[in-house]
Amino acid sequence: MKMLEFISAPEAARKWGISERRVQKLCEENRIPGVAKFSRLWLIPKDAEKPADARMKAERTKKHE
Repeated sequence: MKMLEFISAPEAARKWGISERRVQKLCEENRIPGVAKFSRLWLIPKDAEKPADARMKAERTKKHE
């Protein structure tokens, strides 16, 4: 049986080039599959990919037409 490997929020932040707080918010919003919270520490699967930025909306491109 393969044991899952996890990284912390600060490690994910460095890996993905975003802030630690943004990683924590993504975890709170269940946007990263497989995360677990142990006490105050978020455990993120080592092979997890950075979620797409949901703040970008298609409506923004319409303004430039």
